[in-house]
Amino acid sequence: MALRSRQPSQPVFFVPFDISNFQLIPLNCSSVFPFMLFWMGNLLAQNLERNPDHYSSWMARRGPGAVTWLADRVGVGVYFNPFVQWRDKRIKYGVVGMKDLAMDVLTWDRFYLSGRLQKPVHVLVDNWDIRKVNTVNLKMATSSSLLLLPEEFTEYELYAKICSLSYMGDIRMLFAEDKDKVKEIVEGSFQPFQFMYRPLLQEYISEGILKTSTYGQQKAFKQDCGVSATNELFSSLPWIIQRKLQGRFTSNIKEMPIHSVVSSKDMAAKSVRTVLRRRVMVSSARQAVCGVLASGGAVAAQYLGKKMSKAWKSRTF
Repeated sequence: MALRSRQPSQPVFFVPFDISNFQLIPLNCSSVFPFMLFWMGNLLAQNLERNPDHYSSWMARRGPGAVTWLADRVGVGVYFNPFVQWRDKRIKYGVVGMKDLAMDVLTWDRFYLSGRLQKPVHVLVDNWDIRKVNTVNLKMATSSSLLLLPEEFTEYELYAKICSLSYMGDIRMLFAEDKDKVKEIVEGSFQPFQFMYRPLLQEYISEGILKTSTYGQQKAFKQDCGVSATNELFSSLPWIIQRKLQGRFTSNIKEMPIHSVVSSKDMAAKSVRTVLRRRVMVSSARQAVCGVLASGGAVAAQYLGKKMSKAWKSRTF
């Protein structure tokens, strides 16, 4: 694989995936790679040094310092390169430092990459055991979704709610994303969702928080909405959500989390909804600005045009 051979040394997390239709494509396949994420442990700048032609000319001229500054100070730590030629296809991939990835997965500090990893991905390289770390992220996503769901729901509705978390407040959903994106993701990758989340669901069932039933041909659940079960779910959420009850949105990682107790499921759901909407809105806006600056006007306009065209079609047909 030509692209992979030109990556910075010692890649530690390599994930190709089509997020709207879970097609696992081997590296020696000539099919389309519509989206690719690549995470590494070294500095973002190393990718520019090895693959300067992947970057816009004006960013390449400004050098590694500008790339790192733009990703960290303007964006949310990840630098995306769209329209990169690979074989006879064009792909999009992102580069991020492992510290930033791990922080977001464990704390939802920016709730950007963590949201992507709540959906099925195909991991090819994982030298940092990120999949194991990501189980914390998956449990927080499940707990958040249970708090947002009614007492009874289907397995499909659960995965749809998990999938929707990272789009709550996303500015792109207003004009540049398919309105049926969540539906397409869940329907296109239902079995991988099951593989990811069923161990966690079984854990909740054994604890008495969930009970299984059937709804037609679908598997369904009934959850305990009592105060005790609600607090158990709420206590597993990242502290940025728990601190909402104290009216604080700080992201100072030096401050220790304070365990919060909720008096009702509605209160817990309101905290989850408020914090995630704010996080997603800020992160999506920052990353959008970063993308425009990184790609340059012409490339950014081309990419946005394609996204808006797809979004428009989803709203008119």
